[in-house]
Amino acid sequence: MAHIPLKETFAEKPVWFVNFHVKHKIWTLIVLLTTCLLALLFLGPYIYLFLTSLKPSAEAVTAPPTLWPSKFSLENYLKMFDYLPIGKYFLNSLITAGTSTILSVFFGAMAAYGISRFSSITGSYFLLFTLVIRMVPMISIAIPMYMIVKSMGLIDTHFALILVYTSLNVPFAIWLMIGFFDSVPKEFDEAARVDGCSWIGAFIRIILPVSLPGLATTAIFTFMLAWNDFLFSLLMTSTNAKTATVGISEFLTAYNLDLGPMTAAAISFSLPVMIFSFFVQRYIVSGMTLGAVKE
Repeated sequence: MAHIPLKETFAEKPVWFVNFHVKHKIWTLIVLLTTCLLALLFLGPYIYLFLTSLKPSAEAVTAPPTLWPSKFSLENYLKMFDYLPIGKYFLNSLITAGTSTILSVFFGAMAAYGISRFSSITGSYFLLFTLVIRMVPMISIAIPMYMIVKSMGLIDTHFALILVYTSLNVPFAIWLMIGFFDSVPKEFDEAARVDGCSWIGAFIRIILPVSLPGLATTAIFTFMLAWNDFLFSLLMTSTNAKTATVGISEFLTAYNLDLGPMTAAAISFSLPVMIFSFFVQRYIVSGMTLGAVKE
């Protein structure tokens, strides 16, 4: 009977292999610990904010501050509605951010598709122009945009914020989505044209369904940019269209700081985006990968 050699054990491995295996485990442990430390560093302020929102109102402003509440309470979450019409501010944020996201993705997708499929010198300069717009600091264009909106009589309206957010996010949407459309083979368009579709029909029926991960990724980022805006909402709203970012800042006055309700409102404001991002994170990963790879 032929002799079948036994599988080589770890102890019988060469010395260089054992050393490499040990060093690899040590390096993996170092990377894991570093990652956990960085994650804790970034999550630390938010954890403190969350725990403060669960403290009784009197305990939230004690000095020196404590991390862990003596008892968990929802008092701050109930009081935040008594201090300010925070529900109205949340609704205003949802209306302006949601509508501007739809418009930004729509116009950005059309522009990116046109530049991707009908490349020209003019399209290249237009793409460069959109990049320059995004490089300009927002504070430098805030006052001119305020004067334009004021001259149109749109101050303190939802339409003003929707118009501003859309104009600011369309360039970002174009740059984000052009990579997605470049990754879709042009043969798809040609096949749709052969079957009788127009360019618009091919775009709506063929290209958009294929590019859904890219559309979802763009929508998420544009929504977060509009949802978290403070500067333009502060300048262009006063009462009717005031968003939650400005409303939360009103817990801090010249004479008082309602830290407990303020932290509760901040946590409530951050939860929708966090929950939404958690459920669509697979679209973010697949969409960024799709846009980064070209055929």
